[in-house]
Amino acid sequence: MRKWLVIILLTLAAWPLKGQVDSVRLGYAVRGTVLDAQTGRPLESVHVSIPGRHQATVTNADGDFTLKSDRTISDVEFSYLGYKTIRQKASAKMSVRMQRGTIMLSEASIIAGDPKLIVEAALSRVEETYCTEPELLECFYRETVQKRNRYTYVAEAVARLYKYTFTGGVQRDAAALEKSRVLVSQRKRDTLAVKTMGGPNQALTHDLIKNTEVLFYEGDMELYSFNMEMPAYIGDRLQFVISMTPAGEAPDYALYHATLYIDRELLTFTRIETSLDMADKAKATRMLLISKPIGLRFFPEEASLVMNYRLNGDKCRLEYFKSTIRFACDWRKRLFKTRYTVVNELVVTDVRPEAVPIPRKDRFRMSDALNDKAPEFQDPDFWKDYNIIEPTESLEHAIGRLKKGR
Repeated sequence: MRKWLVIILLTLAAWPLKGQVDSVRLGYAVRGTVLDAQTGRPLESVHVSIPGRHQATVTNADGDFTLKSDRTISDVEFSYLGYKTIRQKASAKMSVRMQRGTIMLSEASIIAGDPKLIVEAALSRVEETYCTEPELLECFYRETVQKRNRYTYVAEAVARLYKYTFTGGVQRDAAALEKSRVLVSQRKRDTLAVKTMGGPNQALTHDLIKNTEVLFYEGDMELYSFNMEMPAYIGDRLQFVISMTPAGEAPDYALYHATLYIDRELLTFTRIETSLDMADKAKATRMLLISKPIGLRFFPEEASLVMNYRLNGDKCRLEYFKSTIRFACDWRKRLFKTRYTVVNELVVTDVRPEAVPIPRKDRFRMSDALNDKAPEFQDPDFWKDYNIIEPTESLEHAIGRLKKGR
């Protein structure tokens, strides 16, 4: 699996109305905003959870969250890279201020260890530190497309991810839609649509510590240089922070720039940030693009990925996935390029009690596109019974405009 992300450009197709599965009602909820205690700025992608339960979500770009449960919520826990984990009493409208963590290490302690050997040691332990039993995860997934600064497409879904053990590889993992909806611009100027293929499957195929073909392919390790960066906290746990940068060149595909966060005590990966190297645009294009209309030129600008893993005792599981692709397109003989931004985001919101495999007939395939599967936005209480990533104010505004066909 060398493809980083696959996207396809085609003429917009109509979408069918599909039947959806209802959920168990989540009758209790807390809402709030998470801010940096010093600056007051909103904190995005803070992990928000109920201690002792699996229900969770993340904050949006405005720092806002809503967390729902089938039982009364007494306390809420907040965890974020570089900040101290805090727990607060739940209330209907919470205002949370997080303090940055302080690194108390000597210089010798900070730089100790060969970074490449640390990465190799963490990789050698993945089989024992990754969840050793199959799991069935409930997730919220969203994908958006912006043309310049205007949203032209929004799709959302509650999905089930079946995650087999590390030894089974990603081939035995699967995703299925439980509930979904889509909204697409009907403006004539937006007839060029962007489809991302695979939907929530992307979080499975790009589980970078399970699918080592993507970033940690054995034959590529000598093509990178490894450097120790300043350590950081994720929650209350201190992390090695190691950067990977291309020091060589692969013949047919682009390499990556990556930052790895590795738990110093357990040697488990807790966060991975990557960006596709854009030095060779042709190689980057081959890794990103499936097809396009004749005469359209494609110019990749950014392809980045963030994956968070959450520790459950001494085991880790997927917690959060976000990919961002920026590119420009133009038609031959036209003077100006049009820039697009595609964002796919998934958060694990619950862990099902029984890890039942997803039947083959229900699986969402890598060749599927969510906007071919989901119905149009209609019900304002569509996500009433689910934990989701709250839409930002700008996204709410965009959804309103798309509904009006503007």
